[in-house]
Amino acid sequence: MLARVSVIIGTILFMLPSLWAQSEEAIQVSEEIAQNLFESKDFPGMVITVAKGHEWQWTTSYGYANVEDSIGIDANKSLFRIGSVSKTLTAIGLMQLYQQGTIDLDAEIQEYVPEFPQKEYSVSVRQIAQHVGGIRHYEGDEFLNNVHYNTVKDGLGIFVNDNLLYEPGTKYAYSSYGWNLISAAMETASGQEFLLYMKNHVFVPADMQFTFPDDATSMMTHRVAFYEKGKVLSPQVDNSYKWAGGGFLSTSTDLVRFSQAVLDNTLISKETLDVALQTYTLENGKATTRGIGFEVDEDKKGRPWFGHGGGSVGGTTMLIIYPEEELIVAILVNQSGASVRNVAFRIAEQFLEH
Repeated sequence: MLARVSVIIGTILFMLPSLWAQSEEAIQVSEEIAQNLFESKDFPGMVITVAKGHEWQWTTSYGYANVEDSIGIDANKSLFRIGSVSKTLTAIGLMQLYQQGTIDLDAEIQEYVPEFPQKEYSVSVRQIAQHVGGIRHYEGDEFLNNVHYNTVKDGLGIFVNDNLLYEPGTKYAYSSYGWNLISAAMETASGQEFLLYMKNHVFVPADMQFTFPDDATSMMTHRVAFYEKGKVLSPQVDNSYKWAGGGFLSTSTDLVRFSQAVLDNTLISKETLDVALQTYTLENGKATTRGIGFEVDEDKKGRPWFGHGGGSVGGTTMLIIYPEEELIVAILVNQSGASVRNVAFRIAEQFLEH
């Protein structure tokens, strides 16, 4: 039997009748979109949360956190792998240090991470954070890593001796390993271990009570089971080699709380957020759609948004934030390679239009 929970929460319960009707219509259409996606793709489990500012509009879940044991999904507690959405969390931590003046985004990375050997070209913290630094991405079966690394700097050994792919600033090439370097720089600048810094300065202030590193060596009560297509269990992996760029677990509601804290300047100032959302212009004059830790773009109707998608072994996530409307949509699935990006925007459209 299909396990499904749908709730409407927050101040929406006290809206005027006309606004209530509009929200009801948005929810009804979104329910149809979500259910069609879930059933057509046969996902093991999926959860969606939508908010406008601090008004929680809609949360719904389908399927199971664990298919074998028929464990349902709790939007507040079920821990999904969020993949590269981890970069958005890390980016806010980085921008806090920038705001405090303890990290210079335009300094060479070796100023903070001397363990990274000098290369043919100089490369800055900013260039690395915006995927124009020439740091390589995964190769071979590295995405399936099952080796545990005790520290952030231990994980650098995977790639630090490789050459840069190109002269920094001349090309765009996505790199999760670049964010390993960012986290190492944050440790130097803050004087704290990366995971401790993130807990104390990002997760706790944003009231993210169910966001943790995906530590394969520890038992976690609410961690979901991870699947490949066809509800086949994913291979065992250890994400300690990439906490900053793809190694966190979170919930749909925690990702919304994070986004709310970003929008209301709880974690960084508006001016600092603007720096993070400034896309990079390559030397040929072409602008990328990447800020620092965020994809930054406009939708088909010209409305600006920022956010990130995340793909991991046994997990897919999409987080969209519309700053002008203060609309937030978070979708999490406990399956590799789930196609949810377009649906996230279709659901966002319902709440933008109604």
